[in-house]
Amino acid sequence: MTRTFDTPVLIVGAGPVGLALAGDLGWRGRACTVIEQSDGSIFQPRQDLVGIRTMEFCRRWGIVADVEATPYDRDYPQDNVYIAGSLANGWEIGRYETPSMNASRPPPESPQKRERCPQNMFDPVLRRFAQSFGTVDLRYRHRLASWEPIEGGVVTEIERLDRGDTIRIAAEYLIACDGANSGIRRTAGITMSGNPALTHTTNIIFRCAGFEALHDKRPGYRFIFVGPEGTWATIVAINGRDEWRMSVIRAGDGRTALGEAEVRAAIRRAVGVDFGYEIVSVMPWTRRELVADEFASGNVLLAGDSAHAMSPTGGFGMNTGVGDAVDLSWKLTAAQQGWGGAVLIDSYTAERRPVALRNVTEASGNLGRMLSPPAHPDLLDPTPAAAALREKVGRDLGQEMQREWRTLGIHLGYFYEDSPICMADGTPPPSLDPSVYVQTTRPWSRAPHVWRADGTSTLDLFGRGFVLLRLGANAPDTSALEAAAARAGLPLAVESIGEPEIVRAYERALVLVRPDGHVAWRGDAAPADPKSVIDRVRGAA
Repeated sequence: MTRTFDTPVLIVGAGPVGLALAGDLGWRGRACTVIEQSDGSIFQPRQDLVGIRTMEFCRRWGIVADVEATPYDRDYPQDNVYIAGSLANGWEIGRYETPSMNASRPPPESPQKRERCPQNMFDPVLRRFAQSFGTVDLRYRHRLASWEPIEGGVVTEIERLDRGDTIRIAAEYLIACDGANSGIRRTAGITMSGNPALTHTTNIIFRCAGFEALHDKRPGYRFIFVGPEGTWATIVAINGRDEWRMSVIRAGDGRTALGEAEVRAAIRRAVGVDFGYEIVSVMPWTRRELVADEFASGNVLLAGDSAHAMSPTGGFGMNTGVGDAVDLSWKLTAAQQGWGGAVLIDSYTAERRPVALRNVTEASGNLGRMLSPPAHPDLLDPTPAAAALREKVGRDLGQEMQREWRTLGIHLGYFYEDSPICMADGTPPPSLDPSVYVQTTRPWSRAPHVWRADGTSTLDLFGRGFVLLRLGANAPDTSALEAAAARAGLPLAVESIGEPEIVRAYERALVLVRPDGHVAWRGDAAPADPKSVIDRVRGAA
C-alpha cells in the first residue's frame, strides 16, 4: 500500500535558508510546505552579506534586481576600519578600503558580485520569490510541536499559534531549517562536533541619523575597536543610513543581556561623545564552531544553522546554508520525479558537510585574527611610545585580517571531493586557499563562468536539469550518452559551443554539469559505458 502524504517536503523555518529552499523547489515546479513560528519580522538581522555564489543563484532565479533594489544605501563605502580608542577621540590605525555597491564590479570569474543586503531586506526578497509559485505553501505563526518517523516519511503535529489549535501534517521529507538550537536535530539524535562557545557577545541595534558627523573618521561599513584589553567591540552600518549594530564581544555569560546602563556605556565608549540615539533591540548570543556529525537521519535532513553554526566573521553562515538548499533541492526533485537513485539523498551529507567544516573553521580563524591584538595597558596613552605601539597594532591587525576580506576561494572554490555521484578523472584537487580561486571543470567543481557572444554567461545554461556541453568543432558524438539519460529519465539538455574562450575554459571536449552548476563528469571522448556514467551521476550506481 502506497502512503499518501499531505506534502512531499515540509520545511521548518522561514529564514533565508528555508525560503531559498522553498523558492528553488517552487522554481523547479515542486510542491512544499514551509512553517515558521514567527510572523516573519526581523528585529536582529543576523546576516548582511549576500555572497557572490548566492548572487549567482539569485541570477538563476531572476531576483538580482530585487536584491539591488533593497533600501541599503548602495553608495555607502564598505571600508573596514580599525580604531584605537573611540571614534571621536581615538585614532584610526588601519583601513581596508572596499568600494560601495554601486562602485564595485563583478570579478572576472563571475557575472555577479557580492551584495550588502541584511536579513531584514533579503528575507522579504526570498519570501516574495517563494510565494510567487503556487506550489509553495508558506505558513507563518505555525510551530512544530512534535514529529515522529513513519514508513516512507514523517508525521508532525503543528501548533497554529494564531488559532490556538493543532494540525497534523504528514510529509515525505522533513527539512530542519530551525536554527542552531534545532529541536528537530536533537529529536533525530544527531550530534554536533566543535566548540559550543567561542565568545559571548551582545548585539545592540541603535538608530541614529547623521552618525558620521559625530567623528572625524571617513565613513566605513565596519569599525573594529581596539582598547587596552584588545579588540572589544564592532559597529556595523546595517542599512548605510541610520541603523547601526554594535557587537560587544566580551559581554557577560552569553545568556543575560547587558543592562541599559551597560549598553549606553558601551556605545559612549566606542563613539566617544554623548549623542542622541534610539535603542531598537539588545540581544545576547554565543558564537559557536559546530558542525552536525550527519546532515540526515532517514527522511529528516538538516540545512543552514541547524547543520552548522559559525562565527559571522567572513559572512559565510547564511551563504553556506543557501548552498545547502540548492544542493538539496535538485536532489529532492530527482527523488520525487523518480530518476534519482538510492544514493542521491545520501550524497547530501557527503557533499555539504566537508564544505561546512571548511567554512566553520575559516570563520573561527577570522574571529581569532580579529581578536589577535594582545592586551596593551598603555595603548591609548598620549605618548610617542604609545603612538608607535598603535601604529604597530594597526599594521599587524591589518595584515592578519587580509584573509577575511579576500575569500573568493571560499565562496566559489568549494568542491565535492569524493562525492559518490561524481566521476573522478585522476586530476589533482585545486587549492583550498580561501583567497585563491581558479576556474576549472574538474569533476566536483563549480562550472566556470565565461561571457558568451550574446551577452549571457555560461552559468545561465545551468539549473533546471543536467547539461551536456559539446565543446569545439570536433566534439565527439554523444548520442549513446543521451540515450542512456533518456532511458533513466534523467533530464538532459545538450549544448554545442564553439566559442574559443569557452572551449579553453572548459578544458575538455565534453563536460556534464549537474542542476546545481557543479561538474559531474568530463572527458575528451564519449564514455565507453554511458549507462555507468548516467547511473553514477543520478545516484543509482
